[in-house]
Amino acid sequence: MSQELIESVASSFRRDKPLEVRVGDTVTVHQRIVEGDKERVQPFQGVVIAKRGGAGGTFTVRRIVNNEGVERIFPLDSPRVVDVEVVRSGKTRRAKLYYLRERVGKARRLRDRRIGRGGVAAAETPEDEAVDAAEAVAEESTD
Repeated sequence: MSQELIESVASSFRRDKPLEVRVGDTVTVHQRIVEGDKERVQPFQGVVIAKRGGAGGTFTVRRIVNNEGVERIFPLDSPRVVDVEVVRSGKTRRAKLYYLRERVGKARRLRDRRIGRGGVAAAETPEDEAVDAAEAVAEESTD
């Protein structure tokens, strides 16, 4: 009985289209803030360092403010999260990027994940770049 009630309430908050957030992405999370009787949208930009909980779970975003690390945990299905905009996609080999907490300066940056044909991440090799450059030259010459 109580499980059915919890499920019915949780289903009312689920999004029609799930958020496309991956660990390593630099995202801007637009969050609805209520102050008194006023309401505004505040952006929070940072790197997604963790995801947990599956479809109705949470994701953790980390950013640096005044040389101090700030992490916020956002629920995926929260009505307060208005929009999540992916600024960059980072290439990672870990599910949790907690090691970024100890990194300083340029060591904190992640390598970009290139998106190939069909929306699938392509391998980053010099041969791929040479092939892409040759295809671009061939397309320009046919125009």
